Amino acid sequence: MRHLRALCAIADTGSLRKAARQLGMTQPSLTTQLRRIEKTIGGRLFSREVTGSRPTPLGRSVLCRARPIVAEMTALLSEVRLEAGQAADARLRIGSTGSRAVVGWLRRLRDRYPDADTTIHIDVSANALLQMVAHNQLDVAFVHEVEGAPLRVPEGVERRVLVEREPQFVALAETHPAAARPAVRLAELAADQWMVDPSVDGEGPGLRRVLAAGGLNPRVVYGDYLTAADLVASGEVVTPCQPTARSRQGVAVRPLHGDPLTVRLFLASRAVPAARTGAAGADQDTVLPAGPEATGPDDPDTAPGAPLDVDALFGDLADAYFEIAWASSAYRQWLVRNESPLLRSHEPLARDALDVLGLAGPAEVS
Repeated sequence: MRHLRALCAIADTGSLRKAARQLGMTQPSLTTQLRRIEKTIGGRLFSREVTGSRPTPLGRSVLCRARPIVAEMTALLSEVRLEAGQAADARLRIGSTGSRAVVGWLRRLRDRYPDADTTIHIDVSANALLQMVAHNQLDVAFVHEVEGAPLRVPEGVERRVLVEREPQFVALAETHPAAARPAVRLAELAADQWMVDPSVDGEGPGLRRVLAAGGLNPRVVYGDYLTAADLVASGEVVTPCQPTARSRQGVAVRPLHGDPLTVRLFLASRAVPAARTGAAGADQDTVLPAGPEATGPDDPDTAPGAPLDVDALFGDLADAYFEIAWASSAYRQWLVRNESPLLRSHEPLARDALDVLGLAGPAEVS
């Protein structure tokens, strides 16, 4: 079990250093342990790259077997402690693909469950996060699904859609001729080199599908979005990006004309049959303390031992996402011009806020 947990930690963090810190050991000790595991198995499980440690095909095969075993052992220990009368620590395990909304979401969740041990797991692979939800390694996961490249949603995982169709913008050098326009046409980027991160599920195929539909065939290279800013600023590449992305020095973030690249944003959780949530001895994976709105220990919805309130978590996510979306100038203008449902789910926008943008019409936008 110790070896399996080590493999999962390396895969989840993408770094021997980070995995060692998570496991409470030194990096040399973990490196030695990994070599011992690989020698026992008879092959390399991770390739050491500049950007970190990535599972080899053999490593992915081993991890597919290891994750359910680790999850089952964790669940077994939790159940045994409960049966033995030991108080299990309240915990909330959330996951997300990269999003600036995560900070605000965590803040709201910690206000709602001040006594819970709330942890966050970030992974560029939405499919990996969905598997972690299915295997009870995460309670919920906030992910995005590229249009035309559906995710593999495991059986027993349900979705709550936050945004049905969100546009993806483009990041390009401030000196690029198209950066002077409020919206960029794909044809204006036909001579540019596009870069996508191959570890982001659906990103490459989704981009190629859109380019082909537009009759374009630019060069597409692979890289890491975390290290792409300098390449974009220098004019070497252009990249798709989230509409909430923060502009960096030398980099302009612009919407694409006609919104050819889109994603669906949703929250994934394990489906729990209604008949089992209130019964004595029910299979309750996550035990949380009462939130600040609790009325007392007799309140069945907030008393200790109540099942996870995914609707409340989804509401907090929606508020956090609206907050970060409205803070992005380019996305804010897109939301108003397109009368996004994201706006209708929140308080009516003040007219003075729209006047600043030059978007206020004869009636308020709500």
